[in-house]
Amino acid sequence: MTENQNLLAEQRRTLILDEVRRRGGVRVNELTRRLGVSDMTVRRDLDALARQGVLEKVHGGAVPVLEASTHEPGFEAKSGLELTAKEDIARAAAALVTPGTAIALSGGTTTYSLAQHLLDVPDLTVVTNSVRVADVFHTAQRTAGQRPGAATVVLTGGVRTPSDSLVGPVADRAIAALHFDMLFLGVHGIAAEAGLSTPNLAEAETNRRLVHSARRVVVVADHTKWGTIGLSSFAALSEVDTLVTDHGLSPEARAEVSEHLPNLVVAGEPRPAAEGQLPGEPAGAGAIPDLDGTAG
Repeated sequence: MTENQNLLAEQRRTLILDEVRRRGGVRVNELTRRLGVSDMTVRRDLDALARQGVLEKVHGGAVPVLEASTHEPGFEAKSGLELTAKEDIARAAAALVTPGTAIALSGGTTTYSLAQHLLDVPDLTVVTNSVRVADVFHTAQRTAGQRPGAATVVLTGGVRTPSDSLVGPVADRAIAALHFDMLFLGVHGIAAEAGLSTPNLAEAETNRRLVHSARRVVVVADHTKWGTIGLSSFAALSEVDTLVTDHGLSPEARAEVSEHLPNLVVAGEPRPAAEGQLPGEPAGAGAIPDLDGTAG
């Protein structure tokens, strides 16, 4: 009986946190009606979430923790979070890449994992503003030699951020002159109203340039990024073609994502074949058109 109660409490608190992040705040009386529990139960849940540091209690309700909008953790701090989810997401995202295409990878720990899954995809041109991503390809080339079909890597240059991304005017000018078939974008936060966001203003501008130079935009983000809002938004959800995430994304969040994006890929979960999907394509890949022509 105790285990069931604990499980229900955990589920309740997940729903509460999702609602706080999605709406930017909730009132206790709204939560009691939605969850069908007492005022005292909701307040206990809010107390527990506040102790975890994931929300802030205010008079009559709760709001998101404001620090998250401006704090940018370093690469090493983020690399230890959600490791299994990032690996699953990277594997699913790599299945979307066609040999011989030009792709871009933004900075981030999930794109870093993705880079390692792309080493065996032949004849790629990889544009990146991530020192870590570039190092993955350069290390592989030094170890195995300049083998036929190895990726050509274009590092944009710029000023280095705490997450080892290169940003600023130098990076922006380099990206603006390029066109690539597909962009894989790591994000600090993703939300229905705020879209894609980051706490770093210069990184927001560089990410904006990446989005504008890509024919297809694929966001790679684990479930904890949903509902997080950084200081600066750089793209609306309408500019994203595909979100690749993990099974931890709640049913409510999945429904909301599906209202705004044409394609949702949940790593590790089978997807029905899309109409017109070619034989041998990964499930769900039929939704992504042929990669020919130039980016706009």
